[in-house]
Amino acid sequence: MQPWALISPASRGIGLHLARHLLQNTKLPIVTTARTDLDQAKEQILNGLHDVDEKRVHILKLDVLDESTIQDAASACSDLFPKKEHYLHLSYAVPGILFPEKSPQQIDYDDALLTFRTNTLGPMMMLKHFSPFLPRKSTQLAQDPSLPKTAVWATMSARVGSITDNQLGGWYSYRASKAAVNQVTKTFDNHLRTQSGEKAMAISLHPGTVKTDFSKEFWGGVKEGKLFSPEFSAGKLYEVVVDRTLDHRGKCFDWKGEEVPP
Repeated sequence: MQPWALISPASRGIGLHLARHLLQNTKLPIVTTARTDLDQAKEQILNGLHDVDEKRVHILKLDVLDESTIQDAASACSDLFPKKEHYLHLSYAVPGILFPEKSPQQIDYDDALLTFRTNTLGPMMMLKHFSPFLPRKSTQLAQDPSLPKTAVWATMSARVGSITDNQLGGWYSYRASKAAVNQVTKTFDNHLRTQSGEKAMAISLHPGTVKTDFSKEFWGGVKEGKLFSPEFSAGKLYEVVVDRTLDHRGKCFDWKGEEVPP
């Protein structure tokens, strides 16, 4: 069976650099997604990677706020990678949005709803449509040191999604959406135990504070040495996933590979 990878979205930030990192460090064909400007997104992914075969990169339209685009992207993947010959070995679902409410009075209903739709429901709908591509118990996995030993579905979470670790408060909708991501991850992993056995697992990831437009408002408050470039973060999140074992399934890990408590 031939493995492939999924990174969504990959038009900018961590997703873009995850795609670039996988192209340089694995042999996998990679499905990437963007909401708009697909040609431009593919050009950014391949920019400067002269030794990479551009045929390894497939760019599909996908908007986590529109389930029909998720379904259409999954249908396109069925054509690209027929299930009788291929399986999804490595997936990063990394959509994210943040409205940093400092007090309850700053909570805006529409902003909070958009936060949950993007951060939680988006990845949930992705696993609905893409989980059939993950290996079954009978699937013969590829043996490749550049890949995790078992297929991994990784969803972007955050340390502030940890209820145990919450000492500061604030960020109500973002914290709650990421705590929900961790619950979705655990629940999905329970499903994979039945569907895939030891051939696939789900985890969530905390990338640290990364120097992207997403976190630009908070760069000034980050301790020295704790503000990471997206290239650094992508490399670390790749290492974390490759190093996971079945003992780690259903849990959340930071960029150092340390568990973030629920």
